[in-house]
Amino acid sequence: MTEFDRQLQRLIDLGYPALAGLPEGDFTDLLAPLREAAGPGGPPDGGRVPYVLVVTRDLVPIEQAVPLTALAGRSRPGIVDRLYPEGDLARFTPTVELPAGRAYLLLDIDRGEEFCGAVPRDAMAVVAGRGRTLLTVEEGVAVVTQYPELLATNKCFSLGASRCGDRRVPALWISKGAPKLGWCWEGNPHTWLGMASAGGRA
Repeated sequence: MTEFDRQLQRLIDLGYPALAGLPEGDFTDLLAPLREAAGPGGPPDGGRVPYVLVVTRDLVPIEQAVPLTALAGRSRPGIVDRLYPEGDLARFTPTVELPAGRAYLLLDIDRGEEFCGAVPRDAMAVVAGRGRTLLTVEEGVAVVTQYPELLATNKCFSLGASRCGDRRVPALWISKGAPKLGWCWEGNPHTWLGMASAGGRA
């Protein structure tokens, strides 16, 4: 099985077609055109992976995708922090240009552990200076969905490409043995929270 097929099958096994309101065959057909751009892929190398299949919130809402995540070797479902009031996540929109369509590839992902302890807005500036892109909330959830081992103790990450106009920066971390989608202030550093980035999208 290729890495692309593995990722696609994982989404199917987790029930993404039903959440998207599509028969399994139609869901597969929707993602199939991405296969050519995916390349061979491979296992995580430290905190990096070659690519991840991303399903947009238009297809599967974030609130439904987060509970389908879990930590490596664990079964407790991910949660959305209660500090996101009902409907608040919809306000966090991309600050970067995304590919057209309801699914795409995120390429050359780095969870950004080098930025653990850095001020988030400073880390975001460094990422931009390298010509890389920050991750959206959907992209961060996609990474943890496919590679649970990338969310590890003291190696969690912010998702700086989803903002709502205030000082909050979404982030994924570990709480009570499960992934948690929360947020931190852009000026507050945390020793366990880096800044995820990617090389591009296709």
